[in-house]
Amino acid sequence: MRVNRKAVPVLALAAVLVTACSNTPPPPVVSSSVPPASTTGKTPSQIVVGVDDVLGGYNPHNLADSSQATSALSQLLLPSVFRQKDDGSTQLDKNLMKSAEVVSQQPFVVAYDIRPDASWSDGAPIAAEDFDYLRTQMRDQPGVIGPAGYRQITDLQSREGGKRVEVTFAKPYPGWQTLFSDLLPAHLLKDAPDGWRGALASNFPAVAGPFSIKSLDTARGEVILERNERYWEKPAAIDRIVLRRSDQNTLLAALRSGNDQFALARTTGDELKLLGELGPAVQLHTVARPLVADILLRPVSATLHDPQVRAGVAALIDRAKLITEGVNGGPSSQLHADAQVKAPSVPGYAATIPPGPPTAPDVAKAEESLKAAGYTKTAGTWRKNGKALSLVIASPGTQEPYATIAKELSGQLAAQGIEVNAITPQPRDLFGGLLAMPVVSGVQQPAGDSAGNVGVDIAVVPQAVGGDTASVLASTFGCRLEQTATGADPAKPVVPGNSAGFCDPALQPSIDAALSGSTPITEALTTLEPELWRQNVVVPLFQLADTLAIGSGISGVTPGPPMVGPFGSAVNWTRGPK
Repeated sequence: MRVNRKAVPVLALAAVLVTACSNTPPPPVVSSSVPPASTTGKTPSQIVVGVDDVLGGYNPHNLADSSQATSALSQLLLPSVFRQKDDGSTQLDKNLMKSAEVVSQQPFVVAYDIRPDASWSDGAPIAAEDFDYLRTQMRDQPGVIGPAGYRQITDLQSREGGKRVEVTFAKPYPGWQTLFSDLLPAHLLKDAPDGWRGALASNFPAVAGPFSIKSLDTARGEVILERNERYWEKPAAIDRIVLRRSDQNTLLAALRSGNDQFALARTTGDELKLLGELGPAVQLHTVARPLVADILLRPVSATLHDPQVRAGVAALIDRAKLITEGVNGGPSSQLHADAQVKAPSVPGYAATIPPGPPTAPDVAKAEESLKAAGYTKTAGTWRKNGKALSLVIASPGTQEPYATIAKELSGQLAAQGIEVNAITPQPRDLFGGLLAMPVVSGVQQPAGDSAGNVGVDIAVVPQAVGGDTASVLASTFGCRLEQTATGADPAKPVVPGNSAGFCDPALQPSIDAALSGSTPITEALTTLEPELWRQNVVVPLFQLADTLAIGSGISGVTPGPPMVGPFGSAVNWTRGPK
């Protein structure tokens, strides 16, 4: 079987047309995986974990779904080609794979051999189809985490009944081991209603890990996982894991009483103090997440397309105040993000932020830049040609810390004479719709689109970090191929290649060289970081971090690999003294 699909410009329209012109029956409705039947009458051993919430949205590849629960469930339920070790290095996951290796340099080809017994919980084999589904969605869908490597793939071949996958890349790609993590069941999702957008929106249609879902109740805030009796490898030592929503009061009480064996939660400074008062019976660790809270001054905005306006707005931002409000004394207080690409917890991180804005506000410089762009301040409001300088600031729903940061940012800009319209769309609507509005000649349409979406000028959102640094660079700041291809028509609508809507053809060769390894990433960043700061597009604030509180009555729990967390070792957890 040959699996090789080309990009489709308008996926949703194509799906509608195919359905309308076909006599085939509608696609099957995706249902939850069937939980394993209990084979014993004894009370199951279980571990209860306190988390912030278990709200719907569990696709680990979507920025909109980023949460502790999503990260935990993906590690417990989904298969990955490589996994991270505690020292940060990667190793082949032999629970899924026989081998994965580069078999050709020219062209650059990687061959993946999947274990014959690796299968989904409904009995379907894990195969090339799953690799191709993930590759296609990561290449084409907006708001995904780390698309750059998948966009390098030019061909994907299925061999040996789908158990061998040969992947060809446009250029050498040193970061190839970061691909094909958290594979999804293509046979259930590819034709499912709502497609990728609905994938894992409320449950998992099938799993291929050491645990399976017994129940998922968002109203009660609880997910119950049981040992997956259909898992082909080492069975979990514990019968059941329960993820349970906890606020400050219930979390402290549950840890103190032993009702919760451990917790992984976003904490404030006051909450950290209270956790510390529980004494040596509760061990505390900081677990950095692979996300940085950013302010995006989007150059695809008709207003912020002018670099002078971006510079003026950036000079009005009190970044230190935004950070203070966002971290609220919690563990992120020690993780200020003072570089454009590397996160504070990444080895080799060094601050690159220049003096002046956005390190600190500079009203005089802001006025100089805005006046150079044609604005004048009249009656306390910046205006140009009689029209007020007005900006739409968006953050993902009620998600924190973004809602708090957006509120503070709106107040700062309003106090300096800029009109602000703050909106809080649902996370999937923001990343998959508003931040993915097509641009023409590099600019989104100021009146919005036919679906009623409003153009976003500034976004307060998470940006993915970690893994291969060159891939992070390309995913965050790189152009789509159709934006820089020879003969590309600038008048043709194009979905931006990243949430910021940033594309600089002058910088793209350096980004491509870093991605292919022809320029060492350290050398590339030496040149690119000052220019990215000068562009005033991304204002990084801090890396997100959770507090891991390990109580009594459990053994085997550790902080886990950097930016991954503790759940990868869950098969070895047991009840008993630490």
